[in-house]
Amino acid sequence: MRNLFPFLDWVSTYKKAYFIKDLLAGLTVGIVLVPQGMAYAMVAGLPPVHGLYAALFPVLTYAFLGTSRKIAVGPVAMDSLLVAVGLGTLAITGVENYIKMVVVLALMVGAIQLVLGVLRMGFLVNFLSKPVISGFTSAAAIIIILSQLKHLLGISVENSNKIYETVLNIFYKLSEINLFDFGLGIVGIGLLIGFKKWNKNIPGILIIVVLGILAVYVFQMGAYGVKLVGNVPKGLPSFVIPTIDLEDLRQLWPIAVALALVGYLEAISIGKALEDKSGEETIQANQELIALGTSNIVGSLFQGYPVTASFSRSAISYDAGTKTNLFGVFSVLLVVFTLLFLTPLFQYLPNAILASIIMVSVVNLVDVKYCKHLWKNRKDEFFVLMVTFFITLFMGITQGILIGVLCSLLLMVYRTSKPHFVEIGNIGNSDYYKNVIRFADEVVVRDDLLIVRFDSQLYFGNSGYFKKQLLKHMKAKGPNLKGIILNAEAINYIDATAADMLTKLIHDIRERGIQFYMAGAIGPTRDIIFNTGIIKELQREFLFVKTKEAVDFYDNPNEISLLAAKVAYENSKVAKEKL
Repeated sequence: MRNLFPFLDWVSTYKKAYFIKDLLAGLTVGIVLVPQGMAYAMVAGLPPVHGLYAALFPVLTYAFLGTSRKIAVGPVAMDSLLVAVGLGTLAITGVENYIKMVVVLALMVGAIQLVLGVLRMGFLVNFLSKPVISGFTSAAAIIIILSQLKHLLGISVENSNKIYETVLNIFYKLSEINLFDFGLGIVGIGLLIGFKKWNKNIPGILIIVVLGILAVYVFQMGAYGVKLVGNVPKGLPSFVIPTIDLEDLRQLWPIAVALALVGYLEAISIGKALEDKSGEETIQANQELIALGTSNIVGSLFQGYPVTASFSRSAISYDAGTKTNLFGVFSVLLVVFTLLFLTPLFQYLPNAILASIIMVSVVNLVDVKYCKHLWKNRKDEFFVLMVTFFITLFMGITQGILIGVLCSLLLMVYRTSKPHFVEIGNIGNSDYYKNVIRFADEVVVRDDLLIVRFDSQLYFGNSGYFKKQLLKHMKAKGPNLKGIILNAEAINYIDATAADMLTKLIHDIRERGIQFYMAGAIGPTRDIIFNTGIIKELQREFLFVKTKEAVDFYDNPNEISLLAAKVAYENSKVAKEKL
């Protein structure tokens, strides 16, 4: 039962001392969640109240099914932008039809995450490398900031997920700037930044929301053209089963898959980061998929849109000292109170204030520090980051993610196709054999014996490279070469193509009068050696546990350690059957 309902873990050990911390953390997160939810709904192209709907039942569901006790689930900037960008490419007419498609999208995202969780496919998120994540989040942050400029400036422009289109749209409308909107937005940004620098515990978002509402109400700023949130429906969302047709599924599935994976990645990344800080380890990857998937499915039944973990609100809950997922229940109660009693106040909330909240919240997603780190230390991964960044910025987020993942996979394939191949030598007549280049002054290099190490699995993609490098080192040794020892400690797999290449290569080397030895092969690799033709060419007596033993046998073929022989080939599954 605890695997299905993780809340039973913390409920059974709950202490009275936890209650106050969870209550304070929940209320603090809720205070931020209400205006952020409304702001992010606007980013998604939805009426602000749908941000509050998404902050109800999905958050409550995660409190009971989620394994992280720190992260705060709900509407977030990244998913909101993905929703807007994805649906912006479809021909949707009317607000009602748009809301319907968003609700269906939330249902599909939840279903995909739930199925992946049940099938234990949490490892798929590993294909989103950190450079790819950093690249598309940095670009997305810039797109989000630019998308909010229309609210900050008080102008009407078309949304776009391409930076140049957004900039042009804004440029053409600069003459229509409303100085009152602009002034409110700038004051909001200034206050938020000031509060953060002065004291992070000050609820800056709540303060500027209250000040914005008061300014509009007292000074009647609506008469000066200040754009307001307007009427926010009072009461809780009704239960509605989304209507689905095959055409909707066909149009939405690429966006749904991207949202499902990105949302899961955000939740796991934030949860792991907070676990590192707290020292607690409660997150279970596959259960998180189930929790997020169920949350999104439930949210879709109550007119919500896709949700995941929020970095800013999770940081707030952590700083507030939250102990269990009960804090999420208290956040929901505050949202419920807002929907039941406070919605009339939000009709006076300026869009410029919500825009300032979003801009300040997402600017930290632009990770310049990590970009500089890659430029100094890992230029190949810096290239992946920049490709992802610019594709996301100029073509779109979905394209940026897909091309970024493709670049990461190509980089991985390139690395494995040309892995580390090095000659090693003995250090001071010891059992240690190290790189002859790194330890040039300490290693003993022999003209008659070539010892090499290959630091990768041996497969069709690098078998040609292995052969080329070995022949190159053999040629460098010259006519005095009598023996070759392959240190196979790092070779954890040999596929059929590589096994065939190695068999023929060993045969050709022995035809030249040079003996071939193999040392350090692990159990699974030895099984492959005995399963293929390699052992017929290599012969059992030339397979060793340690490089030192192979060298000793080369120097004195009449002596061999019985233990070495036993471990080297008799311990192989195939050898056991044959011996």
